[in-house]
Amino acid sequence: MAGAVADPVRRQILELLLRGGPLPAGDVAGRFAISRPAISRHLRVLRRSGLVRDELVGRQRLYTLDPGPFEELVAWLGPFMRPSGWEHRLDALETEVYRTRRERRTTGDARQGVTGQESTA
Repeated sequence: MAGAVADPVRRQILELLLRGGPLPAGDVAGRFAISRPAISRHLRVLRRSGLVRDELVGRQRLYTLDPGPFEELVAWLGPFMRPSGWEHRLDALETEVYRTRRERRTTGDARQGVTGQESTA
């Protein structure tokens, strides 16, 4: 899949299908300054990689974006990305909750005697 999205024309085709929904190959080709056979080759690579699906409707072949493989890619890339915005704030909150729990356990252990009862001092 990485090879399929490495080409800038293929990335533009994917963006076009994302915004425009199902499109015939001719409409996709009409939006680029390269030949129809070249666009057909790009569409074939995208189809074989599983990023787009095609359906024969009459005499036209409609191409549709398939988001499934992107979900796998996003899941794989997740650990490499730095949290930003809300994710960063939620991570900080989680850290604070764990720190507070740890402090309460430590403080609670110090106040309890050997028998497990709280000291009266």
